[in-house]
Amino acid sequence: MTRKLLALGAGLVLSASAFGQALTVDPELPTYEPVSGVSGSMKSIGSDTLNNLMALWAEGFRSVYPNVQIEIEGKGSGTAPPALIGGNAQFAPMSRPMKSAEIQEFEKRYGYPPTPVRSAVDALAVYVHKDNPIQCLSLQQVDAIFSKTRNGGYPDNITTWGDVGLTGEWADRPISIYGRNSASGTYGYFKEVALFNGDYKDEVKEQPGSSTVVQGVASDIGGIGYSGVGYKTADVRSVPLQTDADGACYDAVAEYAVSGDYPIARFLYIYVNKNPNRPLDPLRGEFIRYVYSKQGQEAVVRDGYFPVLKPLADQDLAIFGLK
Repeated sequence: MTRKLLALGAGLVLSASAFGQALTVDPELPTYEPVSGVSGSMKSIGSDTLNNLMALWAEGFRSVYPNVQIEIEGKGSGTAPPALIGGNAQFAPMSRPMKSAEIQEFEKRYGYPPTPVRSAVDALAVYVHKDNPIQCLSLQQVDAIFSKTRNGGYPDNITTWGDVGLTGEWADRPISIYGRNSASGTYGYFKEVALFNGDYKDEVKEQPGSSTVVQGVASDIGGIGYSGVGYKTADVRSVPLQTDADGACYDAVAEYAVSGDYPIARFLYIYVNKNPNRPLDPLRGEFIRYVYSKQGQEAVVRDGYFPVLKPLADQDLAIFGLK
């Protein structure tokens, strides 16, 4: 699934050769230029993972249009579809694709599906305390750490760091597990990919936000948790992952996220109510243009996520009638 979504070919997302030592924005993306007739207010309701990034985009957009008001609420991807369906939000950021039932509910009301903006690429990192020496985990081991069903096929329940090969003082150290709550798109995506659609252990310490997962791991020497790569701090480290015990280990970095080698990568979406028979209003249309501008994708890099290339931006802009 991840490989199909991200390894799109044709230069739609950044390839390994596109990254030097520093992550940069596609120089082919246009610099955003203001237009006339943009005013009003908008509300964004949805993903906590995208909360900071939506705020950066809103700040940049308002620097161009100071009379525009943008309100942002990030309580989880699960809150996005109802807000968009009910007309309570103009933008519905989600760290996972909408489920078929959510799309059907939207279509039931409007007669057409919601339209996604593929705004950035994220690697969903597995974090441990910065002093933890673990060098690599397989997805099957991750499943056996976080899940009680072990659908990945690992033979044993993993409860200590010795169970994944650490020795000395780490051998008997219990693994302390941190995760998100069920309203989170990150919770659902991790469950689908890393837990092979299994069930989380009851011992998982559910956190209300991406940053609090990282804070929990940072303050717990035996901790492990998952969160977007944009929330990484100096007090945690991401663990390289392998798809199986015989495969290579890949860290949660841009090169491997967009190539599909890192197994828990994803697009970050913003869903919009776009009637296919009517043009978007200038306010929403120009905000989407801003997201796909040089300034918008520079904000993606600044927030720790990975930018997309102009061909993908052009595809989405064309769908919205903005080309």
